[in-house]
Amino acid sequence: MNPKIKIFNQKEKQEIQKALEKEFGIKSIPGELIKKGEEKIFLFQGNMTPKQIKEIEEMIFIERIGVYFAKDQGGEIRLSIEGTHLLKEQIKENIFEMNEEQEQEWIKGRELNISTGKKQFLVMKYKEDFLGCGKASADKITNFIPKTRRLRTKSWLQKNINKNELKRTWQKNNMGGKQAEALEKNH
Repeated sequence: MNPKIKIFNQKEKQEIQKALEKEFGIKSIPGELIKKGEEKIFLFQGNMTPKQIKEIEEMIFIERIGVYFAKDQGGEIRLSIEGTHLLKEQIKENIFEMNEEQEQEWIKGRELNISTGKKQFLVMKYKEDFLGCGKASADKITNFIPKTRRLRTKSWLQKNINKNELKRTWQKNNMGGKQAEALEKNH
């Protein structure tokens, strides 16, 4: 059975807002907060009311609504990359300013081996770009960028993509039958 969406009431939204204010200095969340499953929180800024959203959900399955905004991790709230972008004007505290080398490591999905003196979520920032949150511990900042959104390195591409195989596949798909057969016989 597919889990239903949960639209946060005003009290629940204020609890999230208080946690974000304590953590990052965020004073307001512009829109409706909606939870799907146990952890993921979405931010909806459309023109439907919570009542209208629930009425639609009674008629059809809603996979998701809004933008993936944050994750509830046992009482701690970790903003997503989109969440940090949406609230960047309000984020005033617990910002880790990366240098260019750190930013390159971060967008590749790597942890930063650095001591910050903190043990909490930090908003990761390079110049004017907000790059989600990391979890600071004694000697590192843990990266939460999903694998599908990480920057691929040249060595990864070389290891995982065989140029000759790609070329043969492309040629085979774009040639006539006899030409493709001849190409296969030669390889």
